[in-house]
Amino acid sequence: MSDEIQVGATFHKKRVGKHIAMVEGPPPTAPERPKGRLPRITRYMALAIYYEDLIRQGHVHDYAEIATLGHVTRARVTQIMNLRLLAPDIQEQLLSLERNVEGRSSLCLRAFQSIAIQSDWRQQRKAFKSL
Repeated sequence: MSDEIQVGATFHKKRVGKHIAMVEGPPPTAPERPKGRLPRITRYMALAIYYEDLIRQGHVHDYAEIATLGHVTRARVTQIMNLRLLAPDIQEQLLSLERNVEGRSSLCLRAFQSIAIQSDWRQQRKAFKSL
């Protein structure tokens, strides 16, 4: 009779601080990325919210500083920030637009500039529906 015992296990490498350790179990799998790209107007809307948060927290002082850090013009930052003047439900709709699998979205930043400068949200909603 043999006194040998065989044990099977799977291990994967995991970075722990500066070192790499062997960890028992299968390696983690990355989640599947959704197909397509977010529409540009959706990304601009998210960027406007992010910029506003940077200013509110005091990380940057004004649009000019954001423009310098982002390597864009102050006018472009202002155009992006104007999206924050839209009615909250319009902003929410922009953030929840479907991904574009092929082609471009018909919604562009220029179209929203004239809508955003209207102070009445009812007028904004009317203009948004006509896009």
